[in-house]
Amino acid sequence: MSRIGKNPVTIPEGVTVTLEPTVFRAKGKLGELQMPLTKNVTVKHEGNQITVTPNGKEKTARMMWGTTKRLIENTVNGVSTGFTKTLEINGVGFKVALKGKDLVMNLGFSHEIVYPIPADVKIECPKPTEIKVFGADKQRVGKVASDIREYKKPEPYKGKGIRYSDEYVRRKEGKKK
Repeated sequence: MSRIGKNPVTIPEGVTVTLEPTVFRAKGKLGELQMPLTKNVTVKHEGNQITVTPNGKEKTARMMWGTTKRLIENTVNGVSTGFTKTLEINGVGFKVALKGKDLVMNLGFSHEIVYPIPADVKIECPKPTEIKVFGADKQRVGKVASDIREYKKPEPYKGKGIRYSDEYVRRKEGKKK
């Protein structure tokens, strides 16, 4: 029995849910998201709770039980509160700034890197060495943060680069004479 799948998803106030045979839709203050549903699970909407049950005892049905419940929970939480990823920049002269609808980064290269901000994601720079990525879709926020981090990954010798705020970079010892 799935420990994740057996618990129902509670719908907060201000979120409206539409359940169709193949699509789950949620609409809230941060926008509207939809999620495709598989035929391996049954989704029921009763009051302010959504329950997910597997169809049969097949392995794929049991696997999709907890996965579908979490995806529905992320969709509902996304349209009500949203998701945030914070990136930190370490290095001498490394900085970021917002210019219009672009994120301009100086990362030690001979040129600036200009990253166009997608329409469904908001980016803030409270400090010149910090980036906050905010949006309703958890997967999209993670992808944008990953794309930004990809420009200059943290290196293990001096720790320079872009890293997540909760990421630990294991440091290595340099050359010895």
